Amino acid sequence: MKNLSYFIAKRYFFSKKKKSFINVLSIISMVGVAIGTMSLIIVLSVFNGLEDLIRSLYRSFDADLQISLKEGKFFDYEEEMAQQLLAIEGVESITRVMEDNVLVRYNDGETVVRMKGVSPEFIQHNKLEDYITEGQIKLQEKEQNFAIVGRGIRYDLAINPRNDFLALQFYYPKNIKPGVTNPSSMYNSGILMPAGVFAIEKQYDEKYIFVPLRFAEKLIGKKGKLTAIEVNLDENKEVEKVQEQMVAQFGETFEILNSDEQHASLLQAIKIEKLFVYLTFTFILAVASFNIFFSLTMLALDKKRDVSILYAMGASKQIIRKIFLVEGSIISFSGAIVGAALGLIICFLQQQYGLVSMGMASAVQEAYPVKMLLSDFIFTMGSIILITMLASFKPASVAVKSLEVHRL
Repeated sequence: MKNLSYFIAKRYFFSKKKKSFINVLSIISMVGVAIGTMSLIIVLSVFNGLEDLIRSLYRSFDADLQISLKEGKFFDYEEEMAQQLLAIEGVESITRVMEDNVLVRYNDGETVVRMKGVSPEFIQHNKLEDYITEGQIKLQEKEQNFAIVGRGIRYDLAINPRNDFLALQFYYPKNIKPGVTNPSSMYNSGILMPAGVFAIEKQYDEKYIFVPLRFAEKLIGKKGKLTAIEVNLDENKEVEKVQEQMVAQFGETFEILNSDEQHASLLQAIKIEKLFVYLTFTFILAVASFNIFFSLTMLALDKKRDVSILYAMGASKQIIRKIFLVEGSIISFSGAIVGAALGLIICFLQQQYGLVSMGMASAVQEAYPVKMLLSDFIFTMGSIILITMLASFKPASVAVKSLEVHRL
């Protein structure tokens, strides 16, 4: 009696008799669940891949931890603070940063960019080594300063790093006082030769120019001050533990953010999009389950005689109800297993061979990135279980109710 419900449900599903409309509807239901499951797994894997790609791009640009003021922009830098940071276990190096918006001119073009002045440790840590598309990765050579520009800015201003006769002109406004009439006294200016061009991601390429910290201090007029300190950690050190130590030591005045927290809004937007995609495809699976509902309802009406015989032979209402619940589970999980297998195969082929490309010449990666996570399979199967139970409950109740009608 323990496996009676499963045995009968399996016989109904794998019946060798002539296929009726009910059997066809069951197959359609299974195919619908398979397509929905496959699509859900593929789309969730693509979102996982995009999230990982964005993180990898940001890590090439950002430090493991960033220290900045909770309120205000510039703060005084003291060697004592650097010593305290380097004394924390796991800290490999620190980079001093002064960052602000400036006006840049080159030849006949001009634009507002985000100038990031960095200390020599930035280059020593090889942050941009793999992303230089033209020129060299250098900010200082003896006493001469250089700039490294984003590819978007390079195109906007038609910058040629190989041209030794044209320099980048930087302008930063001063605190203008009343009565000042001389335009040249309203801003600081400086010139740099472009040494190289980097290409990381459109948001950075069209926005950032890297310059030496000493040049940024002079241009902005804030010598001895910083906007941030970037902290690089040892490879095997956990970021969270080091971050906790820094928060305990500097948390009253400074905000200490890891790489994900520095871009929390973007990563949160991706997670929200992923959630809505999951809900959308779950709704599609729910629509596909209507076929399961109709096929089981028709099966319950078609098998009234069989149900009555089973009941007369001593089968309880719980067993009869379970027959149709198991029948719905067989239909949905057969489709889910096939769909999951197809989804895994497609994702694997995409990882290995890049079947679907980004379709953009300027894309940072040729093919769509995918990453399969166990949690996605758990949520997908959980959704299918819930949908199956809801779709099968009413037909099972119809079968049980037919017993009461038959008795009357």
